[in-house]
Amino acid sequence: MGKFKKSKNWPGSRFACASMTLFLMVAFTAGLIASVSAAPAEISGFIENDTHHRESRGLSKFRNTLQLEAYKDLGARGVFSNVSLNGTFRATYDGVYDLNDDEWGKHAGGAILLQDTASGGFVPHGGGIVLPMGDFSNAANPNEGLEVLGQHLHEPGGGVTFGVPVRPCDKDSRGCIDDYMDADSDELRFPEFNDRLDFIREAYVNATIDLDDGRQLAFKVGKQQIVWGRTDLFRVLDVLNPVDYSRNNIYDELEDIRIPMWMLEAEYRIGATEIFDDLNASLVWNFDKFRPHNLGQGGTSNQILDVGSFFRGMNNCWENGCTVSNFAGGIVATDFGPGVIGIRDAHLPSWSLDNTQFGFKLEGVYKDLGFSLNALHYRSHLPSLRGGIPADNPFTPAVESQPYPGLIAFDIHFPRINLIGGSLDYYA
Repeated sequence: MGKFKKSKNWPGSRFACASMTLFLMVAFTAGLIASVSAAPAEISGFIENDTHHRESRGLSKFRNTLQLEAYKDLGARGVFSNVSLNGTFRATYDGVYDLNDDEWGKHAGGAILLQDTASGGFVPHGGGIVLPMGDFSNAANPNEGLEVLGQHLHEPGGGVTFGVPVRPCDKDSRGCIDDYMDADSDELRFPEFNDRLDFIREAYVNATIDLDDGRQLAFKVGKQQIVWGRTDLFRVLDVLNPVDYSRNNIYDELEDIRIPMWMLEAEYRIGATEIFDDLNASLVWNFDKFRPHNLGQGGTSNQILDVGSFFRGMNNCWENGCTVSNFAGGIVATDFGPGVIGIRDAHLPSWSLDNTQFGFKLEGVYKDLGFSLNALHYRSHLPSLRGGIPADNPFTPAVESQPYPGLIAFDIHFPRINLIGGSLDYYA
């Protein structure tokens, strides 16, 4: 439980720092805009509170959001017929990790029991049968700060489950996957204030060149969201930006939960032709460091299908060993030592030119039929589990030339994808 090395900050300090940073950023932006042109900038914003309560768990969200937006039309500049600056800045404090810390914060979880169908009852975490490959230690993985995987979604019902650590990673580092699902208390309270500067929702320059034939070249560069598809309610082609599902699962507007990236978009606005009522072609280059979707983590109030709990519990099994209900023979709770089952690591690609992402899109209108043709070379924002991981346990029988394969062991990868697709819309 001692591998966590992040610095600790108390809520008041982080919130004060967050607020000051936000206002300084907006002041700097406004000052920059004013220095470029004497015309006034447009600055607006809002303050929002979003409070959720769950019948079985009490307060599940107490999210307070401050958002400021800045826009400045700079007019014609050199070869550009129009240039504008755009900025959106957001600060969030979710007080649920302080106000209901028995469910979501530093006091969450507790001792658990796991089903043992063979005995017709339950055994405590660490109380299963021990296989020859096991070297389970309650010292490394104590029966505290845990929940049973899926316990809030359904009854055990004879299934295979295990314990999931649910406290923030600075309070309990078990199962925290480095650089992927390892948020500490402050990163949960203040999600925008991190090393990726997520409080900057947008900061980009928009510029247009008018061509002699009436067509236009348009450019947008900076941190931004780019909508890449034409479908509503679900995302098939619109996959340039990863999504923060930990904010409110799928229930918030995509505009609010897309994770902005540093990108360049170039658009050739052709307009009406002899065949098409409207036609545009665009290129996009995402030159930011890769980011996956934020799916939540074990112990957060919003996760997609409990996957954050599954990943954290599986990583804890690999790192520290665990008890699995109804495993041996499908009916006996079983203890496993570390390095036998679970998730070993998450392979997040580092930044390089080869790891940047790019795409092409052609869209238009033919009579009453709207269409788009999309091609995109990118990395999946969703994790992919790859098995075949060799066991890493000194008590596992193995020889150097033929290591014992991990029983149920995986690494997380984010594979490359070449997406080719399109959409059709009929207007009536």
